[in-house]
Amino acid sequence: MKREIAVVGAGWAGLAAAVEATTAGARVTLFEMAPQAGGRARSVAADMVAASEVADPATRLDNGQHICIGAYTETLRVMRQVGVSEHRAFVRMPLTLVDCRGFGLRLRAGPPLPAFVLAVLRRRGWHWRDRLALLRRASRWSRDGFRCDASATVSQLCRGLSVAVQRDFIEPLCVAALNTPMTQASGSIFLRVLHDALTSGPGSADLLLPRLDLGAVFPEPALAWLRGEGAAVRLVTRVERIEHVAGTAGGAWAVGGARFDGVVVAASAVEAARLVAAHAPHWSAQAAALRYEPIVTVYARSAGCHLPEPMLALAAGAESPAQFVIDRGQLGGEEGLLALVASGAAHWVERGADVTAAAALEQARIALGAHLHGPLELVRTIVEKRATFACTPGLERPPAQISSGFFAAGDYVAGPYPATLEGAVRSGVAAARATLAGLRSENSA
Repeated sequence: MKREIAVVGAGWAGLAAAVEATTAGARVTLFEMAPQAGGRARSVAADMVAASEVADPATRLDNGQHICIGAYTETLRVMRQVGVSEHRAFVRMPLTLVDCRGFGLRLRAGPPLPAFVLAVLRRRGWHWRDRLALLRRASRWSRDGFRCDASATVSQLCRGLSVAVQRDFIEPLCVAALNTPMTQASGSIFLRVLHDALTSGPGSADLLLPRLDLGAVFPEPALAWLRGEGAAVRLVTRVERIEHVAGTAGGAWAVGGARFDGVVVAASAVEAARLVAAHAPHWSAQAAALRYEPIVTVYARSAGCHLPEPMLALAAGAESPAQFVIDRGQLGGEEGLLALVASGAAHWVERGADVTAAAALEQARIALGAHLHGPLELVRTIVEKRATFACTPGLERPPAQISSGFFAAGDYVAGPYPATLEGAVRSGVAAARATLAGLRSENSA
């Protein structure tokens, strides 16, 4: 008899859980309160904009610029499972973190660790002492197994490295991977990101830049696959409560008036805390206590613009919010459409979206002036106030298991990764497997 599994939330974690449970033979019902899947990595229409913004209603934007790397093996596997090829979804390129002058790190294809060493040695704009100091520090991290004291911040981890190295490499990489300023970010999780990127084999450090809008990269194909496999998909359906079915010793639960053998809660931490408060108050308190870091994406258009690279680093500062600019025209999108990304943007969110957009546009005009062949117009500003949890040292994240037959999935669930798509997908797959494994154990007992 097929097991009945409820998955609450259709972000990337919930979709991964639903796909995994369906593949394992369960009958899945997927609940999502929004009218579309994808959570914080989805497409949004460009037709609802402020009067100060201009947009083509046919344009689909993303609610944030999510970048994958070659080490995201589980994300790529689940995508293949629902029929999405990497080549169709992404532009793959060796890790390239350069500015519009060409200064920065440019790894060659192949094994990432020797490519990193060579890129640092060839890096223009740093004194040779700065390059050797970074390589010595990276070698020490490698000898230590990419582990450090759990209380260390990235700043403490990099103490002694030059201002230039920290400004040009460590800080942009930290804020891109952890969405947390290096003075507050967890050194141990930063090292885990470096470990996976540099030691997971050829291509693990490659950038995977989406050539499709995020909805088409995974959420929409996943929904189509689930429906084709007989799963029930309930969009625009908010789950008000999850109740244990009276008289059952194991994991029998009522969700939305229906009985399920197991439940995976893949909603946001805030929503999950609400849903599980009656069953697991400590888990709920842990989830509710998480702090967040915002990301602001400013979309702008300059007719005929073509940047030297699909993604360029920008110098963020007191009056310059963005760390990166992405040329959507080089990724299969609208020519001249740029995405200016400000991560760890709490200061800018406080100042307001209009101020942030104006500052980002001025920053782009100065940094990219030679590549702008016409006026730079604001298309849309998207603010994700809870883009990721603040990835700080010693952070206690709620565990995957809530109760018997009741698991959580999401990038915020306890694990070795920061709030990334890979972390979300891995947690979803793990939650589905653990739910079904628990049910099998009950049967054999």
